[in-house]
Amino acid sequence: MWPGWQPRERANLCFIVQDRRVLLIRKKRGLGAGKINGPGGKIEPGETALQSAIREAQEEIGVTPSELEERGVLHFQFTDGYSLHCTVFLARRFTGDLIETVEATPMWFDFDQIPYAEMWEDDQHWLPEVLGGRKFAAWFEFDGDKMLSKEVRFA
Repeated sequence: MWPGWQPRERANLCFIVQDRRVLLIRKKRGLGAGKINGPGGKIEPGETALQSAIREAQEEIGVTPSELEERGVLHFQFTDGYSLHCTVFLARRFTGDLIETVEATPMWFDFDQIPYAEMWEDDQHWLPEVLGGRKFAAWFEFDGDKMLSKEVRFA
């Protein structure tokens, strides 16, 4: 798709699902502040994407996801030069109590009530399929919040 493309950073998202509901957050700071998304964040040196997904959920909303499955990979290129590789996980279980933190406010949504208008523009193109059980790879170009191009391939 993008020959020679290299991400500046690597990150993850972890969508916890139970009973046709998904746990999302309203992000309070950093890239995407104010938007709704899954818990997640940057992979620290020495961490795997899976370890990072678990740590980020613990830090952002106080729970430890389990039974994580890797469901896809997102490639983002921004016109300002920033680039991001993001591994997407789905978790079927979690332990602990949900809390609001300085990072995020957790919220449950029924699959048919996900507020895509308050999320990154790309989410509507892959998240419904992931929640339906599919795997994917996707490439998106953004200018700030505006999506300029997309390619999504489902497995």
